[in-house]
Amino acid sequence: MTAIEDGLPLATSTWDEAEYAALQEVIASGRFTMGPRVKRFEEEFAAAFGARYGVMVNSGSSANLIAVAAAVLDPAIDLNPGDEVIVPAVSWATTYYPLQQYGLVLTFVDVDVDTLNLDLDLVEAAIGPRTKGVFAVNLLGNPIDYARLGRLVDEHGLVLLEDNCESLGARFEGRYTGTFGLAGTFSAFFSHHISTMEGGVILTDDERTAQYLTSLRAHGWTRELPTRNAVHDKSEEPFDDLFRFVLPGYNVRPLEMSGALGIEQLKKVPSIVAGRRENAAYFVERFGDHDAVRIQRETGESSWFGFSFVLEGALAGRRRELVRALTEAGIESRPIVAGNFTKNPVMDRLDAIVPDALPAADRIDRDGLFVGNHHFPVPGAIDRLYEVVGSVV
Repeated sequence: MTAIEDGLPLATSTWDEAEYAALQEVIASGRFTMGPRVKRFEEEFAAAFGARYGVMVNSGSSANLIAVAAAVLDPAIDLNPGDEVIVPAVSWATTYYPLQQYGLVLTFVDVDVDTLNLDLDLVEAAIGPRTKGVFAVNLLGNPIDYARLGRLVDEHGLVLLEDNCESLGARFEGRYTGTFGLAGTFSAFFSHHISTMEGGVILTDDERTAQYLTSLRAHGWTRELPTRNAVHDKSEEPFDDLFRFVLPGYNVRPLEMSGALGIEQLKKVPSIVAGRRENAAYFVERFGDHDAVRIQRETGESSWFGFSFVLEGALAGRRRELVRALTEAGIESRPIVAGNFTKNPVMDRLDAIVPDALPAADRIDRDGLFVGNHHFPVPGAIDRLYEVVGSVV
């Protein structure tokens, strides 16, 4: 797809003949379970973003799950049940769930209403004697300030994990997001920058972590590990390690089709991100000085997952009205991720520390929304978006 005739959809396909040919090659091969194409994609994905190791799984949510699992289960990493991990009050559900599932205490911190990422002043204030980690999120394509966050985690000896599922291709000071911490997670779901139908990747520079991830991805067994490894040494006889289980793992393996699709999609990442950034430049030009909407302030080089608004002035409290007008104009919109996540009923099941007030997250929860961005030019759709916002004002 290279144009939008009417409206502005939330997501569009980045596939062409190459992806369909890749699927046909897998079908012809008869190998559908995880195999050589997945391995090749992992290697090429890691190389493209400047990491030593890549481990592919079946979703970005699974990537978060086994990244947290690897950090907790590896005795060389100081992250254990009962420890506190700082998380942003605005993110997707599966940023939080793996922490709960591994016995960690979620310490919610408010976000910056402009960048939509963690407010680092509040992060610094929230660090206490039981704080052992930060799960940073790069929201809607926008990098967090890793210069300052890096100083904080180094000073306090914290484990840094990155949920980079919405921000493939974003960079901070020339370095790709998802490569600053112990592990960074990516999603290849349909609506994200690249799509392998369903899929996720974890990047890490740490060999031990990569080995833990590899085992956890497939039942916690030793089959894919080298003979000498950090998880559990294997037998000299390969047959003995076909069904040797050493970690409480999962089956979150990707399909071979997903690996084949990823190989083709990866070739398009530079043009996909460049196209999104070109659209964003026009979006900022149109909406940067608008008195009724606050748009996301870029940190570093965003890969612009979508275009967000926090309504204010004449539009404050009128999100429902604006959403109706956008829908009538064929412009799809969504809340900014989950808004203030601490307002969800599932919080009753999470071991969490929640501040008395989360004013920025509350504003986003009440008055926030975003619309789609794409890899091809959409200036006409942005003009239409501007008209609709103006008509509601």
